[in-house]
Amino acid sequence: MTRAGFIGYGVVHLLFAWLALQIAFGNSGEEGNQNGALRTLGEQPLGKFLLIAVAVGLFAMAIWQAFEAISGHVSKTGKERLFERIASAARVVVFVWLGWTAIQVFQDASSNASDQQQQLSEKLMASDGGRWLVGLAGLALAALGVGMVIYGLKKKFERNLKTGEMSPKTRQLTRRLGMAGYAARGGVFAIAGLLVVVAAVNYDPEKARGLDAALRTLRDQSYGPWLLALMALGIAAFGVYCFFQSRYRKV
Repeated sequence: MTRAGFIGYGVVHLLFAWLALQIAFGNSGEEGNQNGALRTLGEQPLGKFLLIAVAVGLFAMAIWQAFEAISGHVSKTGKERLFERIASAARVVVFVWLGWTAIQVFQDASSNASDQQQQLSEKLMASDGGRWLVGLAGLALAALGVGMVIYGLKKKFERNLKTGEMSPKTRQLTRRLGMAGYAARGGVFAIAGLLVVVAAVNYDPEKARGLDAALRTLRDQSYGPWLLALMALGIAAFGVYCFFQSRYRKV
């Protein structure tokens, strides 16, 4: 089920990339994030069935990462193992959230995630303490994005793959997809985090809208549509990389 979940996770990112490409050239009214991708999936033939299949796979991945957070990563020691267990705990939250979102879309009960983030930011910014909290959350998101870029460029993701079972060509392709995918995702997260920080400093909840705001802000810059199109290709590369993870990830 976990390996099937990687396939679903890959499909979500391919749809996310497609939405980013549409945003780049002004043709999308859908959210440019995983929520929008899941809604797009639900609108396809057999969409309801696919949503449930994706949700089951994502929850399976959450259970797997929960065990990893509790007692996994035994091949590592000290601070490295602690960091990996913390990362697994964070992945549990991500996979559960995406799985739950898929169920909401299946029930036609999913609301706009970007609007929810903006509303939450408005409530938190009502006080100085809340603005500090929003700013710290933005810094954490930006740091996560930068860390993701470094993780990809240093090819650290290969530690979690059964590279010994790959042919030389498969390993080279997987490496390139992973590097491009993590770098693109990290770039989007970093931009989203910086926008949240700016929103906290300027008291502008409109900018605290997560990945969708990050994509649209990037589009509005000089050469933005082409940069966003390049980012979309990177996100698509991560989606394809997830298919290779389904086969070669150490589970």
